[in-house]
Amino acid sequence: MNIASKVRLNNGVEIPNLGLGTYRLAPGKQTYNAVQWALEAGYRLIDTASYYGNEVDIGKAVRDSGVPRDEVFITTKLYNYDQGFSEALKAFEGSERRLDLGPIDLYLIHWPVLALRQRSWKALERLLREGRCRSIGVSNYMVSHLEELMTYAEVTPAVDQVEVSPYLQQPELVGKCQSLNIQVESYSPLARGKRFDDPKLLEIAAKHGCSPAQIMLRWGLQKGHVVIPKASDRAHILENAAVFHLELDGKDMRSLEGFEEQLRVSWDPTRVP
Repeated sequence: MNIASKVRLNNGVEIPNLGLGTYRLAPGKQTYNAVQWALEAGYRLIDTASYYGNEVDIGKAVRDSGVPRDEVFITTKLYNYDQGFSEALKAFEGSERRLDLGPIDLYLIHWPVLALRQRSWKALERLLREGRCRSIGVSNYMVSHLEELMTYAEVTPAVDQVEVSPYLQQPELVGKCQSLNIQVESYSPLARGKRFDDPKLLEIAAKHGCSPAQIMLRWGLQKGHVVIPKASDRAHILENAAVFHLELDGKDMRSLEGFEEQLRVSWDPTRVP
């Protein structure tokens, strides 16, 4: 595994194992620079959403990077207030226009909005049929949401993007995704740094001569997840990419399994009916 490694999704499209998350990156220079630095470092997956407000800057950074468009995997998302059938189609057009990168590689429903998510999914299926995006999926869908989705979906989601870290492992959800051949994509894989001072984590990091962040990312990669850590400065972008020289052994992985504490640092979709 290296920074160019990819995972094959259930529709045959390949997604890089490691990407740059851009949640809370400010529109303008901060987003533009972060994407430029990531692409220079070898990242080929950039994750955004209409809700983040930085699609324009991401599109410009990709176009200005000199990296061929077909080498960069772009994900964006349909937000809650845009859900519904015609509403989702219109929202997609907005993201498509702001990114200005041609077909979007992965389009996700950002949140399982009750009473609207079925119509939203049907809109995504239409976009896929029309070739306007290469893959479709969901985000923040728990087991019950996936089970409901599978009662009406003509296309199985390629990805479920959810919060996963050593401190929030979600084994039931991960198992459900695996049984449906849905790729787990982990946002907040570093738990926003809230456990970087955990002595157990520091011990493993010292053993490998690397940072706590690198151990957490490597755990996710070895679990088979696509990981998209957010970073805004060049040093952290480079640090997060430098995880392919190390490998956690069986003892490390068993120890990390014991880190589970159901620590959520983002939204909690378990309460959504």
